[in-house]
Amino acid sequence: MNFYIIDDDQAVPLVLQQIIEQDHNAMVVGTSQDALSGLQAVLTLDVDILLVDLLMPELSGIDLVLRLKQQRPQIKVIMISQVRDLELRETAYQAGIEFFIDKPINVIEVKTVIEKVRDSLQMQTKLAYIQSLVGSEKMQQSPPAQTVPQAMEQVRTILKYLGISTEAGTADILFTAEIMLEHHLHFNQIDFEKQYTIDQHEKKIIFQRMRRAMKKGLTNLATRQLDDFNDDIALDYGNILYDYKNVRMEMLYLKGQHHTHGKVALRKFMEGLILMAERE
Repeated sequence: MNFYIIDDDQAVPLVLQQIIEQDHNAMVVGTSQDALSGLQAVLTLDVDILLVDLLMPELSGIDLVLRLKQQRPQIKVIMISQVRDLELRETAYQAGIEFFIDKPINVIEVKTVIEKVRDSLQMQTKLAYIQSLVGSEKMQQSPPAQTVPQAMEQVRTILKYLGISTEAGTADILFTAEIMLEHHLHFNQIDFEKQYTIDQHEKKIIFQRMRRAMKKGLTNLATRQLDDFNDDIALDYGNILYDYKNVRMEMLYLKGQHHTHGKVALRKFMEGLILMAERE
C-alpha cells in the first residue's frame, strides 16, 4: 500500500515514514513540505493513502483535500493537526478525510488509524469487485448462491445485530430486500409505486421510516465502536452499509466532538445488505 506525506514541518514526514514502513507491505512513495507541489505529486503517483497537515502556508490541508477529491476521490486522506478546533475538524471531515492524527505524533495512534483506513480501503475494493459481478448480466442470470429464504434469514440476522429489529422502518427494509432478492434487482431498479401500490407521497413516508431505522443502526454501530475500537464485525458492517467515515462522524457526534451526525443512504444500505446476506 502506497503512502504520501505532506507537512511543512520537516521532522513530521520523517517520523511518520519510519512508523509506516515498519509494515513491510507499506511504502512511502514521497513526501513534501509544500502543499501545492505535494498535491501535484499525489495526482501523478500511485497513492492509496495521503497524510496531510491541516495548517500550511499557500494552501490549507482542507483546500488541498477538496482539490484532490475532485480528481482522485478514491485516495484516502488522514489529516495531521495540533489544532483541536471542532468547527475546523468538522469542515475537514466534510471535505472527505477519514481520520485525524494529533500532534505531537503518537506511534500507537498512527498505527491504529492507518490500520483502520487500510481496512476500509481494502473492504471498499472488495465491494467494488463484488458489485461489478452482481451488476453483470452473466451474474444476474446465474443461480443464486442461497435461496431467497436463506438470504432473508441472513438479512434478519444483520438487522438484529444493528439493533433495529423492532424499528418501524424495518418491515419496509425487509420487504424491499425480499423484492431485490427475488427479482435480482438493484435498489434503484425497484418500482415502489407498483410493488407497494402507493403514490409518490406514500413512497416518501416509507423512505423516511427506512432512513430512521438505518440511522438508529448507524448510532448503534458507532456506540459499539466507541466501546470496542477493534470490533472487526462492526467495522465490516459499517464499511458495507454506511461507509466507515459516516460511522466515524457518528462516533465523534456521540462524543460531543462533531456538530452533525453521520449520514445514511438508502441505496448504499440496501445494496450492502443484499451483498452481505448473499455472501454468508
